[in-house]
Amino acid sequence: MADPTLREAKLTQYLVEALGKEKELEVALAAHIEMTTRPPYKKRLREHLKETKSHSKQLERRIKKVSSNGTALIAKGAAQVNRLIATAKGPLHALRGNSETEKMLKNAKTEYFTEHEEIATYTAIEVLADQLGDKETAKMARSIRRDEERMASFLEKQIPILTRQMVKEDIPAADRKPAKPAAKRKPAAKPRTAAKRKPAGKKKASKK
Repeated sequence: MADPTLREAKLTQYLVEALGKEKELEVALAAHIEMTTRPPYKKRLREHLKETKSHSKQLERRIKKVSSNGTALIAKGAAQVNRLIATAKGPLHALRGNSETEKMLKNAKTEYFTEHEEIATYTAIEVLADQLGDKETAKMARSIRRDEERMASFLEKQIPILTRQMVKEDIPAADRKPAKPAAKRKPAAKPRTAAKRKPAGKKKASKK
């Protein structure tokens, strides 16, 4: 059986890293919601912000259960998050793109990337917890991973929609598709010439 101290340290390390990512995402999502004008997309972002805050609370509870020093680690993580908020990526995203739709498209691409990073994070936590016999942590990681997968699936469908809308808004209709090349003129057909007749062969003399 793994040494309890090493077991605790490794589980805690992965859980604290996941908590930091969730806190960063809370800040980015809040900023993205303010920039989003497309109703279905805005609604889904709000739902996922609620999920993200729930994930943070679940992680904090697990850290306290797994680590004997959990409360201090969470407090330290909170201080780091506060520093991140001061230089948050979310507000910087407001400078993206030439139009509202292009900003939403770039945000969606960032969110899609982040969701897959989180899917990888919770997959690793689930397997780690299984290997160390921590069924509760594995169950939590599996549940959160499914939330992230659903969000990633939504964004995968949203990105093409936003891209097509951005093209309509930012690119004139005349420039959207390249002009078709002019059709090549077929060469004029040569006039048919009368077929040359073969000279009639000499008839053989009949034998009498």
